[in-house]
Amino acid sequence: MKPVHTSGDLFKGAFILTIAALVTKILSAIYRVPFQNIVGDVGFYIYQQVYPFYGIILVLSTYGFPVVISKLYVEQAALKREKDVQNLFVISALVLTIIGFTGFSILYWGSDWLAARMNDPQLAVLLKVVAVVFLIFPIVSMLRGFFQGRGNMVPTAVSQVGEQLVRVVTILLAAFLLVREGYSLYIVGGGALFGAITGGFTAALILITFFYIKQRRNLPSLIEIDFKKSVKIAKVLIIQGFAICISSLVLIFIQLADSLNLYSLLLASGYEGEQAKELKGVYDRGQPIVQLGMVVATSMSLSLVPLISKEKMKNQAAFLHDKIRLALQISILVGAAATVGLWNIIEPANVMLFENRSGSDVLSILSLLIFLSSMIITITAILQGLGFILFPAAAILLGFAIKYGLNILLVPTYGTIGAAAASCLALAAVLLPLIFKLRSYLKISLFPIRFLFVICMAAVIMAIVLQLYLQATGMFADFEHDRLYTGFQALSAVVLGGFTYLFIVFKGNTFKEEELALLPFGSKLMFLLPKKNRR
Repeated sequence: MKPVHTSGDLFKGAFILTIAALVTKILSAIYRVPFQNIVGDVGFYIYQQVYPFYGIILVLSTYGFPVVISKLYVEQAALKREKDVQNLFVISALVLTIIGFTGFSILYWGSDWLAARMNDPQLAVLLKVVAVVFLIFPIVSMLRGFFQGRGNMVPTAVSQVGEQLVRVVTILLAAFLLVREGYSLYIVGGGALFGAITGGFTAALILITFFYIKQRRNLPSLIEIDFKKSVKIAKVLIIQGFAICISSLVLIFIQLADSLNLYSLLLASGYEGEQAKELKGVYDRGQPIVQLGMVVATSMSLSLVPLISKEKMKNQAAFLHDKIRLALQISILVGAAATVGLWNIIEPANVMLFENRSGSDVLSILSLLIFLSSMIITITAILQGLGFILFPAAAILLGFAIKYGLNILLVPTYGTIGAAAASCLALAAVLLPLIFKLRSYLKISLFPIRFLFVICMAAVIMAIVLQLYLQATGMFADFEHDRLYTGFQALSAVVLGGFTYLFIVFKGNTFKEEELALLPFGSKLMFLLPKKNRR
């Protein structure tokens, strides 16, 4: 059992996992659009009320525990302690099984209480469906951690993509068939959430197959347990595993806070049951839009994180600082473009995706979450690469508490607009301490003034161009009824706005050729650089 030693293998593994994560996040974002089209806003509300609980389980089995297990595995394997490696996996299996069964028990037998807490008792059945995934997560986490520790990222990547594909197909197929047969929307929601179980079983089956092929001849016949070391392993696994999980749950926690009290607050504000459900369903349209924009924003900046971790180990301070600045600049560059662009095209985009423009004012406010969440995710990844595990988790937990409290303050007066504002304020409250922590550790300026000025100028000009374009093209169709035309309008506006924005940014001499070369598709953007910045 030997860990990976070469930096080439490390970067190859990181690249494989990045591609798998990108594919799964895109799938996770886009399936919600046809699903909402099938079940409507009330059906979407039902699904989104329970989704955050599945999202937590997914993060537990994808990011938190596999990362910690692989890290501990590499440490033990490097010391060539075969018995300690075996001990690690036995204790990890025991800890994860306890966590999985505890999570299942709380969610399954507490489903009635939790559904009542959300003011919708019919959600209890859906919560019980999701609870089953807790029983699958230990084997998935264990095997992903095992393979990642050995430097083999292919099983993890294949299991992630396979899990998401099967889940999405199950969701859309169940929704289509159950709606056609006339079942209640709660039954439809339960059928859609059954995709979490089919996806989980698929991931487990893929990983078990890889494990059987690779390890069937190397399984130990007898494993001795070192109880003193076991306590230490369990402590590290629980603390670091949950800390990394929490750091990956920034948007899930925002959705969870809304699931827990937004519908109840709308009812308390005087809305009728079905009206409140529809309002919450329209509000939830923001989730796929924000998630898709966030994927684009973070996929480029996070590609630099392995470089940051590598230079941290080499103690090359100047190079480390340059790469951190570049990661932050890319996050700002793409996050600002996605936020301002979506803000301007939200009405045609809303019609294109969801058939009407209901809640466009709410979705325009939620578009700010793209910028905030992409910055939070990038800085969190940088801090983790620098060795700070607990601080980002604490900041995100604080953000959840702030979001929950702000909902109580703002929703009774402002409705779902208040909930959208609460989300933005909560993420801003998370972002500020993360920036302060990173700056205080590095003791450098993170955001060059000239760069911020160029970004702001490009965003303002793009907004003006988009408004003129939408007004000119808006004279030829009715937003409410011509879905095909508004689709063309929204997509063509994305191309026009994106080109305008990038042209101004790159002509503003903000990036060098060698910096763009580090990014995915960076070579395609080099023609926009001023000639003096090209080789």
